[in-house]
This record gives sequence, structure tokens and C-alpha cells, in this order.
Amino acid sequence: MEIAQRTSTPGLSARATANPAASQAESALADATAAVEQAAAGNAPAPAPLRRGLSNVNAPMQSDVSGAQQAIDFLEQSAAQLRALKTDISAKLASRQMREGQVEQRVRQFTETWRNRTQASGGTLDAQLNYSNDPSTQRFTVRGMTLANLRNGARETLAISVGGGTAGLRSVHLAPGLSDAEIISRFDQAMAPAGVRVSVNKDGELVFTTPENAWPAVRDSLAVQGSGIRFPAGQLNRVKADAEAPAVMPEGWGTSDTEAMRATLQQVTQALSQVEAALAKVRQEFTAATQRAQSELPEIEVAGMGQMADVFANLAKEPGYGALVSLTSALVGINRDRVVSLLRLS
Repeated sequence: MEIAQRTSTPGLSARATANPAASQAESALADATAAVEQAAAGNAPAPAPLRRGLSNVNAPMQSDVSGAQQAIDFLEQSAAQLRALKTDISAKLASRQMREGQVEQRVRQFTETWRNRTQASGGTLDAQLNYSNDPSTQRFTVRGMTLANLRNGARETLAISVGGGTAGLRSVHLAPGLSDAEIISRFDQAMAPAGVRVSVNKDGELVFTTPENAWPAVRDSLAVQGSGIRFPAGQLNRVKADAEAPAVMPEGWGTSDTEAMRATLQQVTQALSQVEAALAKVRQEFTAATQRAQSELPEIEVAGMGQMADVFANLAKEPGYGALVSLTSALVGINRDRVVSLLRLS
């Protein structure tokens, strides 16, 4: 095993001058590295480069594991809150004694949790609780954008504004005889540069998909201009974009009377079922991601690791700026999500 070792650097010299303890610790680290080299040389007939174990877990793989873990954390929290809300509503409907306002507090708590879905899940869960490590998206439809309407009529060019300004102005050319697939393709190719993709649903409506964080801007600026055949001529006319209904809508849950609570109980039960189904799927994704990471995680050489750990422990006890610099330099790039993800691989 061959290890490239630099005897000195400007950074190390500066720290040594500022703190003799840091210099001593760095020398001990170098000795530990030499111990790794010596142990490896005694065990292997031919030298081989030392592989850095944790660094070899590539960024996409770490993203898969940590993204799935964030989604699991959010779904588990949501499921726990929904179970508690279901229990409280059932108890109140059965006229059991409970603290005044407890059900309303549970509803507010879950509403806030659901409102923070994108941030809490790291953007891995969309409003329908579909999991993906790509940024979450919002699907929507536009009145009049159906295959039945678009395939009929004379030749027409539609100007579509997305996001406002000339940069977001796209054009789609329609003509008699186009197949449904050609119509969808033309819309998709025209709007893709604006960050909007196009497909079709079972009812023949065009379904537009945009990143969830761009949805408010798209919703508030979408406009279409035609030639008076399928859409009005003249200037760009604002059109209404109807978002796909989210899997859960706690804003509509009522607790004012018995009838409202019964309706809310039914919706909470349905929401809990959807959250638990999503949780089961994400757990499968997490298992698959950890197995992929485990299979590609290299064997880590452990010779000298104990000595290096002792060096870091002793360095941490030394006061002064130099010791702090040494420790923080070693910890650059390490965060909670990465540590949790890697610990789960063991």
C-alpha cells in the first residue's frame, strides 16, 4: 500500500506556530498514517493505494439514502399525528371527557406539519405523497387544453406565456390531422425550456408538470393567445391553472359540530391510510438505497485508526485557536444527515 504524504504545508506551519499542541497532534497523525502504511506493507505483497472509505460513498448514493430518510421521518411524524387526531375525534364523538380545544389543537398541529411538507421531506415528497429524489413537482390542468379541443379546427399558432416576460413566451403550432401523440409532443417540446413538461390523463386533458417551488409563479402568470379558433386572438389572455388536488387537505377539516367531526374523522382515516401506504413505499426505497450503498462501500483499512482516534481526542482537549482550526478542518463537509445515513449502513 502506497500513501502520498506531504511533510509540510503553509497551513500546518501556521497552526504549529500558533499552537504547539496542534503541531504535536499533527505529528502524531502523521505517525499514525505511517503505521497504516507499514501495516499494509507487511500484509500485501504489492503496494496498492489506500482507499478512503467514507469518501467513496458517492454523492448521489448519499442523496438517495438521506432523501429517503427525510421522507420517512416526515411520514412517521404525520402518521403519529393523524392517529392521535383520529383517537381524539372518536373519543369526543363517543362523548368522552377531554380537554377543551384538544381536537382543534390536533388539527392545527397536523395542518402546520402538512404545510411544511416540502421542507421537512427535503423536497422528496410531492402533494400526492409520491416519493422521488428529484425535486418535487406540481401537476395542473388548464381549461380548454384537451385533446378533443386541440385536434379539431383549422391551422393555428398558440402563444403561451409562462412566468411572464419574453423569456417565458413559447409557441405551439397546431394543424388538422395531427395525432394525439404529436399534439402532446409539440406542447412538451415548446414548454420544456420554461421548466414545464406536458403529458395527458385518462380524460384526454393535457397535464402540465412544473417544479413545486415554481408553481406559484407559473399559476399566476400563465396566459395564452390564439387566432380565435381554439383560443381568443388579440393579446395574451390569462388562463386558470387548476392544481391537482393534494392527497391530504387538512384546511377543510371542521370540528364545529358532530356532523363536521364525523366528516373530518372519515377524511383523517383516509389520510392516515394514504400516509401509511406512502411510508411503506419509501421504506422499500430506503432499504434498496442502503443495500446499494452497502454493496459499493469499500473495505476500510483499520490499521492505526485507534492511534488516530486518540490523537483527535487529545487535540480536542487542548485550548487555543490552533486546535480549533485543526478540528474544524477535519470536519468540513460532515453534517447530521450524512452521519445518520452512514450509521444506518452498519
